[in-house]
Amino acid sequence: MDTLVDIPTVTHVIQQALTPVFLIGGVGTLLNVLTGRLARIVDRYRFLSEVDAGHRDELLNLPFRVRLIHRAISLCCVCVLLICLSIVILFMGAELQLNISRITSLLFVAAMLTLTAGITCFLREIALATKNMETIIILKY
Repeated sequence: MDTLVDIPTVTHVIQQALTPVFLIGGVGTLLNVLTGRLARIVDRYRFLSEVDAGHRDELLNLPFRVRLIHRAISLCCVCVLLICLSIVILFMGAELQLNISRITSLLFVAAMLTLTAGITCFLREIALATKNMETIIILKY
């Protein structure tokens, strides 16, 4: 690819890469939420480990919640990696003048599947946390 002659081609590839870049920003925000939840679960575990055994059920539930959040974080990180790879493939295809639409599509679909799985783990963790809260509220009142 000539540097100045193919500026429209590069501009077009950059335009195609913008949507995945925005998606990376959204997944980054989700990762921020997930790591915040992980920190709160760890803090709750430490707190409950120091108090009396009246919260035994919740204490036993926390490691499962940690595993779900860890899985969600891992899946979201894989999603971001796949999106980055699809952007790299876009630019490589333009530079080498190859038809890379199938590879890019597969990478993007894989990214969406891992994001879906990550959000599913997140929803399961939220359901566990909510169930715990309902139990605590019922016992309290």
